[in-house]
Amino acid sequence: MKASPRQESSGSRPPFRADHASPRELETQLRFERLIADLTARFVNMAPEDLDAELGEALRQIVEALDLDRSTLVQRSTGTGDLVVSHSWASPGLKRVSGVLAKEDFAWILERAQRGEVTAVERLDDLPEEAARDREALRRLGNKSTIVIPITSRGDVLGAVAFGTMRAERTWPPSLLPRLRLITDVFASALMRQRADLDLRGSLAEVERLREQLRQENAYLREEARRGGSGGRIVGQSAAIQGVLELVEQVAPTQAPVIIFGETGVGKELVAEAIHSRSTRRDRIMVKVNCAALPESLIESELFGREKGAYTGAMTKQIGRFELADRSTLFLDEIAELPQTLQVKLLRVLQRGEFERLGSPRTIRADVRIIAATNRDLEKEVAEGRFRADLYYRLAVFPISVSPLRDRVEDIPLLIQSIVDELARNMGKQIRQVAEGSLERLGSYPWPGNIRELRNVVERAIILSRDGTLSIDLPERRASSDVASLALGVVERRHIASVLERVGWRVRGEGGAAALLGLPPTTLEARMAKLGIHRPPRSHEIS
Repeated sequence: MKASPRQESSGSRPPFRADHASPRELETQLRFERLIADLTARFVNMAPEDLDAELGEALRQIVEALDLDRSTLVQRSTGTGDLVVSHSWASPGLKRVSGVLAKEDFAWILERAQRGEVTAVERLDDLPEEAARDREALRRLGNKSTIVIPITSRGDVLGAVAFGTMRAERTWPPSLLPRLRLITDVFASALMRQRADLDLRGSLAEVERLREQLRQENAYLREEARRGGSGGRIVGQSAAIQGVLELVEQVAPTQAPVIIFGETGVGKELVAEAIHSRSTRRDRIMVKVNCAALPESLIESELFGREKGAYTGAMTKQIGRFELADRSTLFLDEIAELPQTLQVKLLRVLQRGEFERLGSPRTIRADVRIIAATNRDLEKEVAEGRFRADLYYRLAVFPISVSPLRDRVEDIPLLIQSIVDELARNMGKQIRQVAEGSLERLGSYPWPGNIRELRNVVERAIILSRDGTLSIDLPERRASSDVASLALGVVERRHIASVLERVGWRVRGEGGAAALLGLPPTTLEARMAKLGIHRPPRSHEIS
């Protein structure tokens, strides 16, 4: 609207005056009334996805209709209460307002807005002393005159719309305020519909996520049932087992990561299950991944998930094991087999609980407790550059070492009883006793396959049993194993270790291992170091 000489000398002319209006002013008022009717009709049934573009256009039309310079729509953040500029328009050559406004800079205006009051400022110097900070903030934004109308819905203040001039001061006639309030009420209604739509979309997305997670959990449980799972519990009365169970009780209630060391078949998965079942996460399934059972090309999508089309052959979206284990426990067996490229990603999850699916830039957060297991010497793997040191130290917060079966042969009778109780009933067999001599033979066998091998031997014996007596034969490879064990170093190592165990690993003094072996203590200690004989850490042993 072209300015008249009067306006240039005394400020911009208000479009609504209390005195008699000129024909031109009446035309301006009529156009503004038509604009209000048009905006009301446009916004009443507007699709939420169209609202942002239409709000920006509406602000432009109001500024031009009222011969103003700038309009700004500010919304309050639901979380922090910050003033976020969501929409703004300014006349060509003038600066828009954008970003986040410090609520402390507009405390006086905000307090009035909370009471539903409009703040109309014709001259910044007319603001009261308690609004000094508001005055300086408006001046920094370039305002000469401004009017701020709160956006309210059902008593809640959603934000505010500010109109202002930057080139000349402006008066705000009382007749203009009801019309501007009507416009802000239209905006408020549209914004509430948009928020409701966003909430609904978020709820539907969460339902879909939970539905997909449930589907994946069901698929996972069916697969576990097909494989048979570990299907057992920790069995034994040896000091090693009692020590481990004590450790399990100590670490289970915490959220600390745990790493379990031990040979293949010793029952590392049982320890992981025992920790999970005693933890605060026990109401959700423990998710298991064998890092050695998956090809390197698939293990990343298995762990972290993938989007449809993430790679050739990815025909559907798949959530990963980390998402599946959210608020639960993830057991990573054979952790030493994890490729180094994924070790970095795993370290990030451990430190920050964040990751991305393959093919997606969106960061996902998951609350997952990690229990890892390996049959390798991870310190050696770190030293040789095959395993990241930072990941090792992050995992090794609470290490547990699992003793091989040959080092706790006193548990074999209880293990056999447990295996018989589980398998004989399923086979329709009734086992009343173990054949004489079987236990002695089992105690002398080295059990390279540990409990897994013992289970296989007992299962075969149950199948072959006829009269309720379990006659257990040692594996056929016993002969070759015995020949291999005739190597002098192996025989010497076993003999020294046996004597040490008998005397409670005491080397020196009367009744010590050195005296029983007829060796000087220093010689025995040297032989122990050469043969790699170390006292097992009883607090870190398991069945």
